[in-house]
Amino acid sequence: MKKPISFFVHHQGRGHANRTMAIASHFSRDRPVTVLTAGPHLFDGYARDIEIVELPNMIGAAVPTPRLFAEPTPRVMHCVPLGLTEMRRTMRTILDHLDDRGTGLFVVDVSAEIALLSRIASVPAVQIRMHGDRSDIGHVGSYEACVGLLAPFDESLEQDDFPADLRARTFYSGGLCTTLTAIPDKAEARRRLGLDPAREIVVVLTGGGGSGTPYAPLTVAARAAPDALFLVLGPTHREGHETDFANLRELGWVSTVTEHLAAADIVIASAGDNTVHEIARVGGRLAVMPEWRYFGEQTRKAQALVRLGAAVQAPHWPGDLAGWQALLERARRLDPEAIRPLFSPDAAARAAGWLEGLADDLWTPAPTAP
Repeated sequence: MKKPISFFVHHQGRGHANRTMAIASHFSRDRPVTVLTAGPHLFDGYARDIEIVELPNMIGAAVPTPRLFAEPTPRVMHCVPLGLTEMRRTMRTILDHLDDRGTGLFVVDVSAEIALLSRIASVPAVQIRMHGDRSDIGHVGSYEACVGLLAPFDESLEQDDFPADLRARTFYSGGLCTTLTAIPDKAEARRRLGLDPAREIVVVLTGGGGSGTPYAPLTVAARAAPDALFLVLGPTHREGHETDFANLRELGWVSTVTEHLAAADIVIASAGDNTVHEIARVGGRLAVMPEWRYFGEQTRKAQALVRLGAAVQAPHWPGDLAGWQALLERARRLDPEAIRPLFSPDAAARAAGWLEGLADDLWTPAPTAP
């Protein structure tokens, strides 16, 4: 029987879970797959037969005493408060599960501490790579503790300052996008959505991992380009003083993201992994506005996109008409094809093949001498 592959899946946003499901769908059918997560609902309706193990949700758990709270965090770790029952239960559940199932490979998406825990427990682990300033001892130690690293993006997006020895241990799957919807051409997309075939359309694509794109700067954009139609997909954050404009429409969560991207002349979006790859899959002109994330994750990815000529960026959300007009004009000059190579249609299958091959190779006994 093949060794099980287990996943630790962070429940912030939907990206980690969607990536896990996309990869696991390409595993051989006789490969046992287990998922440990504090967000089991993220896997509702998933067709492949997998075992889901619910972990406690440690986010917001209170440290019981001031003295425990005052203890400094060791440099080799990032988030290890003392005295939390939820943390002990999480670690115990993970260790018991890995032991009981005889896990052959533990894919960590993402947690430096859990990658270290896996190595301490003598279970080979693979850490999912993300962009950002991760040269601290905690990240480097967790990477070194793994048998390999999986980057779900194209190697051209790699950071120049990422250590060469760790880069050599990284498998680059190509741009992994979990969207499978067929891509119409611009005219057909606009026809389906009932949009003017001739008007300039700017699609603002927000995500579910943060508090939402700020709405106030978008009102300034609408004033700066009154002839364009701005369509906002996903949540926004309002401060209460915004003025609405007729050429700025909030559509919320929609099932027609691909059609809207295909219909757009310009896309304004964050630098989230799946967001970037969704846009690359369709092609287009991207004005990237990175959201705050730990370790500058989106900032570093945005820098890589701009370096490749796949996007333009402003240093911050423009607050004036001239700032928006300049950003939109730079976006209009982009080659809409420049971003396409960052998406790989077989990225999930390549990642799955590499993980299965690694798991099998790790547990293949040495040949018996004649």
